[in-house]
Amino acid sequence: MTARSQQNFLLAAAFIMPLTFSVWQALLNNFVVEQAAFTGAEIGMLQSLREVPGFLAFTAVYVLLVIREQRFALVSLLVMSVGVALTPFFPTTYGLYATTVVMSLGFHYFETINKSLTLQWVPKAETPHFMGRAMAVKAAGALLAYGGIWVLMELAGVGFSGMYLLAGGLGIVITLALWARFPQFPEQAQQHKKLLVRKRYWLYYALTFLGGARRQIFMVFAGFMMVEKFGYSAADISLLYLVNYLFNLFFAPKIGAWVGRVGERRALQVEYVGLIVVFTGYAFVESATVAAGLYIVDHLFFALSIAINTYFQKIADSRDIAATASVSFTINHIAAVFIPALLGILWLSSPPAVFLIGAGIAVVSLVLCNLIPNTPEDGHELRWGRAA
Repeated sequence: MTARSQQNFLLAAAFIMPLTFSVWQALLNNFVVEQAAFTGAEIGMLQSLREVPGFLAFTAVYVLLVIREQRFALVSLLVMSVGVALTPFFPTTYGLYATTVVMSLGFHYFETINKSLTLQWVPKAETPHFMGRAMAVKAAGALLAYGGIWVLMELAGVGFSGMYLLAGGLGIVITLALWARFPQFPEQAQQHKKLLVRKRYWLYYALTFLGGARRQIFMVFAGFMMVEKFGYSAADISLLYLVNYLFNLFFAPKIGAWVGRVGERRALQVEYVGLIVVFTGYAFVESATVAAGLYIVDHLFFALSIAINTYFQKIADSRDIAATASVSFTINHIAAVFIPALLGILWLSSPPAVFLIGAGIAVVSLVLCNLIPNTPEDGHELRWGRAA
């Protein structure tokens, strides 16, 4: 019964995050232009500041010295929700920078702790399917947020302030309800409360870093290409997001279950071969319809990346999970610091080269994932030889 309650807690918390964050994200560009007269310089700085808490996610391990993980996850959701609710009250450059950092602190700390708790609480055999279910729950939260924006702003005339307050307020209320509803679950293994990097986890670190680099290319340049090259409108891009979330809602649990059946190496091989095709397609595509198809398939491959986390769960010392989740989140965000800026310069002279670099990242990932054994476990981290 405790295991079921823990999983219900994780799914409920996973629902709150996109329900609140998606409203902030969807309204941001219009809000900052209309209310704060942002130019490209200010929005670029805001997005850079938003990524800083992700890069500093390793500090979560020190917060665990004074608060347990379950409570930390709820506090993080509260901080994120407060940041969203405060956004319309500070419609200035520095005010929006400040509320964005507050929101991002909660968002990134929650994502870090949520992954740690998932790997600790969910049995290894069930983790792939559960992580697929969690992706579906997040998709449902995002779809509800996007639908709510359209209904309330287009039909009911609710403004930016009302939407941000409603989203942040809902996040606060539901988080407090979780706090009251669920007991404090006992720790299954005492977690290390210090920063640690272990040599035998090097393959997990490498795949995590490369996954972060790939994600940045998708998030920054794939959507930009749709607008710049094919003239997609904001409504068109929103429709693509809706299609992506619908795919996650219906197919992510099935993909997670499939990862559990075929194993991490096979799942990642499929993902990386597919990404080589997708990024090469991005580089040379001339059809707006084909580009949209590539965009949807690219997003769908994100579900397969759960295999990186289940691989780590199988090889990890149970006491290392919280500390390593913090470090891995920072590793994942290293790419966010330099990829957009460096490839943005390259984009000016050769957009196809940006996507061919993405294909190259997928090739390196494909080579590395072949090191994952059929049955990874502590002491058997690599297919050939030992990691430690």
